[in-house]
Amino acid sequence: MADSQIYKASTTAPVNIAVIKYWGKRDPKLNLPTNSSLSVTLSQSDLRTHTTASCAATYPSQDSLLLNGQDQDVSGARTQACFRELRSLRQKLEKSDPSMPKLSTLPLKIVSENNFPTAAGLASSAAGFAALVRAIANLYELKENETELSRIARQGSGSACRSLFGGYVGWEKGSKEDGSDSVAYQVAPASHWPQMRALILVVSAAKKGVSSTTGMQTTVATSSLFPQRANETVPRRMKEMEKAIQEKDFEAFGNITMMDSNSFHATCLDTYPPIFYLNDVSRAAIKVVEAINVVAGKIIAAYTFDAGPNAVIYYLKENEAEVAGLFKAAIGEKEGWTGIRGDAVLANNGALEQVNAGASVAINLLKGGISRVILTGVGEGPIKTEESLI
Repeated sequence: MADSQIYKASTTAPVNIAVIKYWGKRDPKLNLPTNSSLSVTLSQSDLRTHTTASCAATYPSQDSLLLNGQDQDVSGARTQACFRELRSLRQKLEKSDPSMPKLSTLPLKIVSENNFPTAAGLASSAAGFAALVRAIANLYELKENETELSRIARQGSGSACRSLFGGYVGWEKGSKEDGSDSVAYQVAPASHWPQMRALILVVSAAKKGVSSTTGMQTTVATSSLFPQRANETVPRRMKEMEKAIQEKDFEAFGNITMMDSNSFHATCLDTYPPIFYLNDVSRAAIKVVEAINVVAGKIIAAYTFDAGPNAVIYYLKENEAEVAGLFKAAIGEKEGWTGIRGDAVLANNGALEQVNAGASVAINLLKGGISRVILTGVGEGPIKTEESLI
């Protein structure tokens, strides 16, 4: 092995937005959840983390991580757990084949870039840790599959385990104390139901006031609603949601998605002191979705909110004019509306007038409170790339 050689591998990884929410940990150290969850992986053409992992004998002795041009602290337990587990798997390969370069002994340099705001409730840590784990696994030429790697990514950020798959993804909470059965699995690939779209209304790119980690632990400790959600509500909804996805039943998908988002935020409100991730603009988005569904006579749009104020609205491609088009017509030009018409399509059927009649105050709040929109759809899991950041 030439002392000066730099080994590197690059990948991109997606954001995922849960429709059955993960909230609460039965083991904070291992990031073991109190309930299972289910998400939609979003297209990387719109939301992704691009990561290059490299190692070399000539690097400074300490591992390093550069995110969006800023040095990150890698000494934390979560990042260290990922490094340790991946190095251990590489060491096993090196022992089985002495001719392999001893990459496990070399310092890591990782460079990562997001194409969306970090820490703004857009699941940046999920894409980030999924990309980190997948890039190092590629660098180390590991043979483990996505489910096995999801156990490692979970220790970095819980929902990162779901970003190792494309399409519709479940995360089994597991029951073992060591977390070996708390892994992600694919419910259905993106190709099974490719018509799924997501409209993200970015309410604020500012960092949220209560971090997810802190919020979860306070909820587990103080909310009286939480045990029912974790033990009864979510297990039932997981089965219902998997069935809705397999049958491509959007009305069922939408109904469960909205109810689960409401349930999650109800437990946040029931936490003491209460946690408010939604704001007036978030609630205005809910009101407009409800009005759209009333006008349509069925559920064609479904809102969901993670631990932040941004609304994610799922709909099918066939209803793009009635959902995304109507939002555009209602709230006007914002960055990100490319390709969406908000004009004659709606003027002809009077949908905007009907929604405006039922949600005029909400529409005015959205006009002033939305900074940009992101239009995307269901997409693939991590993709290996030759485009290096180092």
